Amino acid sequence: MGFKETLDSIARVFKLSRKPRRQELILSIRICLVGFGVVGFFGFVIQLIATLLAPAGG
Repeated sequence: MGFKETLDSIARVFKLSRKPRRQELILSIRICLVGFGVVGFFGFVIQLIATLLAPAGG
């Protein structure tokens, strides 16, 4: 794919794109926050397990 085709593809995407409606935006934000929460929870659990299994003072 050449440079001209890439620019044409980008222009086509911009023509088809639109601003999300309020409901879609809120749903996207909720999904992102749930994802952050899940990743943070697993990170916390892994850190807690590593802390409990690590030898004291070491």
